[in-house]
Amino acid sequence: MSNTGHQACTTVLVGKKASVDGSVMIARNEDFHEAISVKLFTLEPASEVQNRIYHSRNTGVRVALPDKALRCTSVPQAFPLLKDAVGEYGEAGINEKNVAVSSTESVYGNPRVLAFDPLVPEGIGEDAINSIVAPFISSAREGVAFLGKLIAQYGSAEGNGILFADTEEAWYMEIPCGHYWVAQRIPDDCYAIAPNQVSIEHIDFSNPNDFMWAEGIAAFVDTYKLNPDREGFNFRHIFGTSTEKDRVYNTPRAWFAQKYLNPEIEQSPASNDIPFIRKANRLISVEDVQYILSSHYNETVYDPIGAAGSEYEKTRFRSISLSRTAESHILQLRPDTAAGVAGIQWLAFGTTAFTPYVPFFTNINDTPKIYKKRTPSVSLDNAYWLFKILGFFTESRYRAFRDSNTTYLRDIQSYAFRRIHEITEKAKPLSGAELTAFLTAENEKTAQYVIQKTRDLIAEYMLESFNHSKLSFTMDKNL
Repeated sequence: MSNTGHQACTTVLVGKKASVDGSVMIARNEDFHEAISVKLFTLEPASEVQNRIYHSRNTGVRVALPDKALRCTSVPQAFPLLKDAVGEYGEAGINEKNVAVSSTESVYGNPRVLAFDPLVPEGIGEDAINSIVAPFISSAREGVAFLGKLIAQYGSAEGNGILFADTEEAWYMEIPCGHYWVAQRIPDDCYAIAPNQVSIEHIDFSNPNDFMWAEGIAAFVDTYKLNPDREGFNFRHIFGTSTEKDRVYNTPRAWFAQKYLNPEIEQSPASNDIPFIRKANRLISVEDVQYILSSHYNETVYDPIGAAGSEYEKTRFRSISLSRTAESHILQLRPDTAAGVAGIQWLAFGTTAFTPYVPFFTNINDTPKIYKKRTPSVSLDNAYWLFKILGFFTESRYRAFRDSNTTYLRDIQSYAFRRIHEITEKAKPLSGAELTAFLTAENEKTAQYVIQKTRDLIAEYMLESFNHSKLSFTMDKNL
């Protein structure tokens, strides 16, 4: 198995009664171990194939799947056969039944658990999960059960957290070892944050409405004496880790997200006991989720590009938004709209601190051209490369470009919400293939607008940068 390092993600889940407009949202940054990980936004069409087999080029596992696959969006690697990117890594998508899947949030089981249920190198890895689940499920709950059965049969090659959502509920599933897993439904009036460590806490085995689990998990824990608590079944305590790395790399991200949504609560960024689920002190908007996933400990001493804090404080914790972020997504399911326009996939490429989230309706028959174009080298005709360039220029002269970048992001954000409203209204009399064609065309228009605004800003940065070469001198204009 090739370990490609897709392990540094941050996850946000929001229940329908916790959001401003009643949407269910699941969101995640996909971070990579290298500076470049070229991503695409694509559509996998509906299909029917007898004896369908998925073959992972990463672990070699061959997974038997249902014959009928639903249409589904995807955010795969542009070059899946490169040495450091073996496999599709579809990462995130919404299928034609408005069921969303995001995979994976890498998590890590502790040594004692892994001693008795080790990972299965030839099992299911994160390269495969979206491809083998998202096209085959009709609800979030069904997605958990579907993947659970596959893990029981084939085993898990990596420790992973997987996000599921439909228009009614959001679920988070954690698989920290070879075969045992749990999943929790996020309460409708709450949100949850997962930062690369086992996050789910107390499991109520008498409440199958809100919890799901691998068969035999309680007996497994009892047999090998894995529970460190005197009572209860705390999945994080039993299966997870609590190390110095967690307190530098993981827990601070949960701390900052909760500090933003619950500023009245005092916690340490290095705490071992930051809750997985909280109820925010206000209703949560798409903008709030964007802010969390694009943040870098803003307005704290831990901000690596901020003015406050010592050098030690600025570099003490791993940030949420990184130069290594390949893409970020918010999968929004809107229960109060017609089913044909309910699913929206917000997508940001590159460093989310500097690049915008662009909304795309998912009831489509194709994705925007510039978002699916494969270009192995830097190109202004490829959305991924364009946003990577924008992020590089902004960070390279952050003090000079911060205000113009902030204005650009706010303008795109306003445009995005206006577009969603306009398209939703215009779509009301449409249905079936006509609606799908309309949304496909409107997505293309949205992409073209954002791409042009991005090119304009990059050009502005380049012209300004020409004035700041160190190989310069005050010149007499008459010479």
